[in-house]
Amino acid sequence: MEPIARADVAAFRNGGSAMANAMIEESGIRIHDERRRGRAAGINPTGRFEPVTRHVFDDGWNSFEELPPFKTEVQTEKPRTIITRNTSPDISFDRSINPYRGCEHGCVYCFARPTHSYMGMSPGLDFESKLFAKPDAAKLLDKELSKEGYQARTIAIGTNTDPYQPIEKQWRIMREILEVLEARSHPVGIVTKSALVTRDIDILSRIAERGLAKVALSVTTLDRMLARTMEPRASTPTKRLEAIRQLSDAGIPVGVMAAPIIPGLNDQEIERILDSARAAGAREAGYVILRLPLEVSPIFKDWLLRHYPDRYRHVMSLIRSMRDGKDYDAEWGKRMKGTGPYAWQIGRRFEITARKLGLNVERKQLRTDLFVGVEKKNEQLMLL
Repeated sequence: MEPIARADVAAFRNGGSAMANAMIEESGIRIHDERRRGRAAGINPTGRFEPVTRHVFDDGWNSFEELPPFKTEVQTEKPRTIITRNTSPDISFDRSINPYRGCEHGCVYCFARPTHSYMGMSPGLDFESKLFAKPDAAKLLDKELSKEGYQARTIAIGTNTDPYQPIEKQWRIMREILEVLEARSHPVGIVTKSALVTRDIDILSRIAERGLAKVALSVTTLDRMLARTMEPRASTPTKRLEAIRQLSDAGIPVGVMAAPIIPGLNDQEIERILDSARAAGAREAGYVILRLPLEVSPIFKDWLLRHYPDRYRHVMSLIRSMRDGKDYDAEWGKRMKGTGPYAWQIGRRFEITARKLGLNVERKQLRTDLFVGVEKKNEQLMLL
């Protein structure tokens, strides 16, 4: 977005962050505080595939007061398949499930934001408030697992949008998915920022006992105020740590994801996060350096200027030092960990702390040999 790009340039010149903020305010792209209360994004840019762009401006009639606040709206989506495949060489799974599109947690740094553009919506506030639920997910999953020739491998859930975001309380799509996976004895790995995962401890403990489940809680910061502004509708850090404890006590293999690491903002907390998670029962740990693909970059920059203007130049300089001078580098092998001295330092700090705490001593490998595919009754009919 041009206004954010111009403000970014201004922030590194004599005007500094104050000038950058003034330029964004003057451009009119920022949404009024009252309309976006409880949301992380401060802008709602038009999706990149749209033929026209929308610009809000004051026409002198004081009509801004008539605009309604952003409220969570949920539509149903009817996909033909539910398992998404990938061939990425730098992630550990080749298939995943996303029960929802968009995420009410509203994490300002979420790399999934650009996917809302495919729906003709904004990756900004629309991503946090205009959500899509897939109520047929469990039925589709059961159908796909029943296909001849299907080979079981761990299905990852929560790698794009959070399966335990607040609307899961009502829709219960994730629980239905777990019921199918339990019936099929299929392995599953879950990543979430929500303490709501503890609701499903009954199912998770049963399948974990057979070596079919593991869970990771994403703990970005232990600073409640930072978490409040950065990921406003996710569980508090304290509740996430308590969720780790409950899962661990139930015999469910649990880990912690210190992700994303934002240099100059939360990177000083790496050791504390790992230590707290280990004390709560985590046995595995991982981290990811902040990713700012496509439209995520201007959304994050606007947020940083609003909440931490005094740190703007420092944070963005460090980010670019790890991304070959750019906001983001999507090259395989670089996008998750970054490059350069600062990225190397973060990696070594993480490894040393994890080793000291006894994390990642043994990574839990989920079983695939128990999978029940084509139903026995169908197999019997094939013999007749």
